[in-house]
Amino acid sequence: MSQSVCRFNIVLVEPEIPPNTGNIARLCAATNSKLHLIEPLGFELNDKQLKRAGMDYWHHVDWCKWPSWLDFSEGIDRSSRLWFVESGGKVRYSDVKFARGDYLVFGRETLGLPESLYEEDHKRWLRIPMFNVDARSLNLSNCVSLVLYEALRQQDFDGEL
Repeated sequence: MSQSVCRFNIVLVEPEIPPNTGNIARLCAATNSKLHLIEPLGFELNDKQLKRAGMDYWHHVDWCKWPSWLDFSEGIDRSSRLWFVESGGKVRYSDVKFARGDYLVFGRETLGLPESLYEEDHKRWLRIPMFNVDARSLNLSNCVSLVLYEALRQQDFDGEL
């Protein structure tokens, strides 16, 4: 694992598809973002597809596994800002001001996030625009990339981070 300072936190709530998680782990390694995996996971952490998708980056990833959402929410600083990315969000992801250390929260590939997580604060419920009404969703790893790179752009990723 790299000894760099964490820029952002990526939270995957009950991820199901190993290649998505592997791709996201690789993204976290490349951006010095911390990866939080909330159980139950839909795969084993020694899954061949997970390792293949993450390539040889796992030793560069700052990551942790949490037994539940409750354990995660009790284990982070109360002042932390969580942004919930889910279809139907009230705010477009590119319209918010991200800050270093924010948590970007994404749900399961098949069901998304439980509404109970974001229903109290609709200002933190973000959406990625989709223009074809027949398209159900975007790939999870693509969504994480879009939102994370917007957050990094806002922090002047070409400069000293």
